[in-house]
Amino acid sequence: MRLKDASAYNIQFDRGRPILIDTLSFEVAPSTEPWPAYRQFCEHFLAPLALIAYRDPRCALMLREFIDGIPIDLAARLLPGRTRLRPALLVHLHLHAGAQRRSARAAPTAEHPAPRRMSALGQEALLDSLRRAVEGLRWAPGSHWTQYGIQTSYTERGAASKRAIVERMLAASRPSVVWDMGANVGTYSTVAAGEGRSVIAFDRDAASVEHHWRQLSADARASVLPLVMDLSNPSPALGWGLEERRSLVQRGPADVILALALVHHLAIGNNVPLDRVADFFARLGHRAIVEFVPKEDPMTRHLLAARRDIFPDYTLDGFRAAFGRAFTVVQEAPVEDSLRTLFLLEARPA
Repeated sequence: MRLKDASAYNIQFDRGRPILIDTLSFEVAPSTEPWPAYRQFCEHFLAPLALIAYRDPRCALMLREFIDGIPIDLAARLLPGRTRLRPALLVHLHLHAGAQRRSARAAPTAEHPAPRRMSALGQEALLDSLRRAVEGLRWAPGSHWTQYGIQTSYTERGAASKRAIVERMLAASRPSVVWDMGANVGTYSTVAAGEGRSVIAFDRDAASVEHHWRQLSADARASVLPLVMDLSNPSPALGWGLEERRSLVQRGPADVILALALVHHLAIGNNVPLDRVADFFARLGHRAIVEFVPKEDPMTRHLLAARRDIFPDYTLDGFRAAFGRAFTVVQEAPVEDSLRTLFLLEARPA
C-alpha cells in the first residue's frame, strides 16, 4: 500500500495530533512503480520547511499563492547555496529542479516513454532519505514578541486581576470553542483551555507561535492549537471558485473570541477604525472578551512614539460607542492597578 497523494491539506489536527484524513489516497501499486506523489511531497512539505529553516518563516505564506505547493525550481533558487552541501536537499530540491528544467526544454515526442521502474529497495531508500531530510531541518525561533507577554505594563497585582476577570468572563459565557486572536506565547490560551474547552491560538508572529507550541505538553496540545494568523490580513477563501479552502470567517464563528491587548495594535498599529474592528470581531464569535488599552498605557504610547496621533476617537468612550453598534456589553471591568478595561460583549443579531 502507498499514498498516491501527498497534499499537506490531507493532514488535519485532531486534539493536537496530525491525522491523515484522505484514506482514499491509499492504493495498491506494483512494487517497481515509482512513487507518483514524490514531487508533490517535495512541494508541500520539504520545500516549505527548508525555506522556513534556511531563509525565513514568512516564506510559508507563499503557500497562499501556491495552493498546490511551492514550485521546486522557485524553492531551489530561494534557498542559500550552502543547502547544496546537504545531500538530501541537493537531491530532492536542487537536482530535482534541474531535472524539471531539462524535462521542460526537451522536444515533445509522439512516442510514449517507457514506463519507469524503481526497485523496492530503491523506493525504501527514497522514503528514508525524505524522512531524514525533514527530520534534519531545524529552526531556532527568535523574536522580541516572544518576550512581549512578560514585558507589559502590568504589576503583579494587575496581572492577577486581569486573569481573574478573564476567568470570570469565560465562566459566564460557558464556551466550548474559544479563539484567542492575539495569543502571543499562549498565556491566556492556557486559561481559556480550562473546563475542557478547545482553543485555537492565533498570532501573526511565527516565532511566538512556535514557542507556544513547543512549550505545550502533550496533554495541553489536545486542547490548544497555536496557528500563525495575521488578523490585519487573515486567511482568505482560496482555490477554484474560492471554494476549495474556506476563509477564517467561514470557519467560525467561535463561541467566544479573546482579544486581549490586541485592539490598540489593530486600531493604531494598522489604522483600522474601531467600528471596523468591532464588525470583524462580531463575525468571528458569538461573544468576545476584549481588552481596551488606552493611549496613556505604556504599550500604546510606544505605538504612538514614532507617528502622529491621528486617532481622536481612540478613547474609552469611543470604544464603547464603536463596539456598541455590533455588540451588547454584558460586563465591563477595570483591571486593578492598571489603566486597562476588560469587556465581555455579545454580538447583536445580524
